Amino acid sequence: MTSNLLSIGASGAMAAEVALNLTGQNITNASTDGYVRRSANTVEVASASSWSVANDLSLSGVTVTGITRNADTFLEAEARRTASDTARANSTVAGLTDIESAVENSGVFTAIGNFQNALTALNQNPTATSLRAGVIQSGTTMASAFQIAGQGMSATRTGLQVELGQGLAQVNTLATQLASINNRMSASAGSATAASNVTTGDRANLMDQRDSLLNQIGQFANLATTINPDGSANVNLGGVSGPPLVSGVTANTLASTTNANGTMALAIGTAPVSLSGGTLAGNQAALVKLDQISTNLDTLATGIVTTVNTRQAAGVNLAGTTGAALFAGTTAATMVMTTSSGSAIATATAGSGAASADTTNLIGLNNALTLIDPSGTMNSLLTDISGAVQSAKTTQATLRTLSGAAASSLSAEAGVDLNAEAVNLVKFQQAFQASGKVMQVAHDIFTSILNLH
Repeated sequence: MTSNLLSIGASGAMAAEVALNLTGQNITNASTDGYVRRSANTVEVASASSWSVANDLSLSGVTVTGITRNADTFLEAEARRTASDTARANSTVAGLTDIESAVENSGVFTAIGNFQNALTALNQNPTATSLRAGVIQSGTTMASAFQIAGQGMSATRTGLQVELGQGLAQVNTLATQLASINNRMSASAGSATAASNVTTGDRANLMDQRDSLLNQIGQFANLATTINPDGSANVNLGGVSGPPLVSGVTANTLASTTNANGTMALAIGTAPVSLSGGTLAGNQAALVKLDQISTNLDTLATGIVTTVNTRQAAGVNLAGTTGAALFAGTTAATMVMTTSSGSAIATATAGSGAASADTTNLIGLNNALTLIDPSGTMNSLLTDISGAVQSAKTTQATLRTLSGAAASSLSAEAGVDLNAEAVNLVKFQQAFQASGKVMQVAHDIFTSILNLH
């Protein structure tokens, strides 16, 4: 009995020591990103009795069968998904806000209005030098505003493309690291299985690294993961039907292609990747919107250039000659005023003499501009991008709430509660001391038996 009592006490002390070590590990890693709370998994030990009684059992204490990693696969996947969705929303809002700033800060809307007002004022006295100079000045300012807007859009496009490229490089780096972790997971698998959270300390650390890498990849792109029996993770980019980014120890390469309109497509090998989450998806969405806004802005600039120059060719200038083009350019960024002379404005109808006060052609120009309504078109463009920004911000706020709730649920399950660990510290310390007392009792009994002889 004393022999069994001694082994029982010793097994209890060893189990308590492991539990104390894990508690200390939990406490020191309470603030470590990706760390999952651990606890000792213990089972009672029973062996055949040393007595010659049939079917008798002798209790032999406790043993630590492994480390329980308190992770919930569903909560982890949900937290990863909502975080990926939020990352896309954040990236989309940032990109759309840059587009909005590029358009609004250029002052195109105000410049268009000033140009049309200057033409209306000129109609009151078509030969007035100051009024003609006012039209040229406002036209030059308008062309400059379009240039600023176009250049701002181009800079924003470049920034989004660079950001997407950097994110893509990060995904490939993380995929390579995950493949390396998978290799180590497979090598250390032993009898552990993914179906159980019971594992060794080293494998628990590898699992933390694996999940951290999955979370980091999820910040760039939505993904579907499969945990293999050996604990390694397979990753499909863009969802379950997407191409594999990581298969066991193999990491595939994510690549991008820049389209003619500046948008970017992603693929792994020849398989296209369609993303719905992560910053890469946000970058892509912003580039699509930028292309639309940029196209509309270029169309507006071209419409003004064509309308003004067409009316110019239909009338005569102050010198009595056919009006020349006032503007040049085929895009917002290339729009320029081609003259600095107010006398070049063709206000009179064809056939009128020099210094004519006739305003027939000028009225036709104003009517033509009213017909294409550049101010209204620009206002619609501004409303479009502002609405897109507000809609994206609303989505962002909703997703942040969902992501926060998922992260809180995961933290409650897998995170370290310092208050609970403090209680465990005392509990396992007392268990260690009590097991030591059991061994002391066994020692005292054994000594007493010896002293009988």
